Amino acid sequence: MSLNRCEQRVFDYLQKHQDERQHWQAKFQRAAKASLDERFAVDELEPELWRYYQERSEVVPLFKEAVQHEGLRRTSMKSLAELLLRTWVEPKPKRPATPPPF
Repeated sequence: MSLNRCEQRVFDYLQKHQDERQHWQAKFQRAAKASLDERFAVDELEPELWRYYQERSEVVPLFKEAVQHEGLRRTSMKSLAELLLRTWVEPKPKRPATPPPF
């Protein structure tokens, strides 16, 4: 899966900061549990990841520098949301299309 620069920056940051990672892992797990379909969880979490990027860009030097060079134009975080969901959440078992014969 290919991540854009903003997504990669958040991913790398989360890998290096355990407290932040644990916060996001719990958030992803709650969203997946509450959602019937992972697409809904991704749609819910993607804008939150963007807001997180914006917030980090005000306080973390790595993000600040990137925003100075690249600007702070809205960027999709969908690939990152999909990757983190697959990484941090156990897949729900799929129901068989037809019941098995007896």
